[in-house]
Amino acid sequence: MYLAIMEFINSQLFLEVRAILAQGKQRAYSAINAAMIESYWLVGKRIVEEELNGEKRAAYGEEVVKQLSVALTVEFGKGFSYSNLKNFKQFYLTFPELQKGYALRSLLSWSHYRLIMRVHDEIAREYYINECAENNWSTRTLERNITTHYYQRSLVSQNQEGALPSKIDQAQKSIAEEIVKDPYVFEFLNLPLPYRVNEREIETALINHLQEFLLELGKGFSFVGRQFRISTETSHFYIDMVFYNFILKCFVLFDIKTGKLKHQDIGQMDMYVRLFDELKRGDADLPTIGIILCTEKEETVVRYSVLSESKQLFASKYLPYLPTEEELISEIEHQKSLIERRSEIEEKK
Repeated sequence: MYLAIMEFINSQLFLEVRAILAQGKQRAYSAINAAMIESYWLVGKRIVEEELNGEKRAAYGEEVVKQLSVALTVEFGKGFSYSNLKNFKQFYLTFPELQKGYALRSLLSWSHYRLIMRVHDEIAREYYINECAENNWSTRTLERNITTHYYQRSLVSQNQEGALPSKIDQAQKSIAEEIVKDPYVFEFLNLPLPYRVNEREIETALINHLQEFLLELGKGFSFVGRQFRISTETSHFYIDMVFYNFILKCFVLFDIKTGKLKHQDIGQMDMYVRLFDELKRGDADLPTIGIILCTEKEETVVRYSVLSESKQLFASKYLPYLPTEEELISEIEHQKSLIERRSEIEEKK
């Protein structure tokens, strides 16, 4: 009997019925989740209306919310604390678009929205909502990406005022804007400070934390190889890490440096990209992208090298620790100013 049941578990009928039930449970969960989130929004809306129609004193509003919290807790149990009701109110104030038919993303939980509604930039909020839904971000991943200003570090948000990432429509012109960040944040490596590690140790640490590294890189990346060998008739060359982005249809090469960016580093990556395009790139692939990860880069080196003109070569700083919000914002603004300065120089040519 046991053997017969075990054999039946592997039958096509059982597998298909199990899939149907699993999908039904997921749809039911999504429907309940969406209904509860909409209810929280409506509660927030009602609280705001009560405060607006009541006495014009902050103390009045706080007292109303406290009384409501006690009454709801008696009626429904946990989940309606004073702080939660304040969150419902903030939820309504952050997403008033629901009154105009704006649809909640059913794949996002209340925990997702509670994190997102603390993002002040409206376009950034929309970005995080879309990324969570499309890439199934956990709340932990979402919180990490908000904390590290994931959206702001994307070149697409630096170069295009508020533009959200989109599909490539102008081939190589848009490809880098989809995938390159500056700086990258590798706090998940847990390197002791002050860190004294060489390039191979950084590379090994990234491979050992490949899942976190892929999340930091963004969507569409798949790992191809480490110390990837590429050979000519007379020589062998080894690229630190090679990835393929299956959304953008191109290989992405990474070279890791633990010091300041040098001209030699740029020349080496330029050669790697050219070799890879000639020897490994498929007919359907877009041109290969090369990204040099360094701890420091000098604007003069960037400006007077092939980096300033190439659409395939990029240099980005990486931070092996989680910076403070002030440090990260300062670094992002610095990189933005450098990009704007280079753009102005290009326009004058």
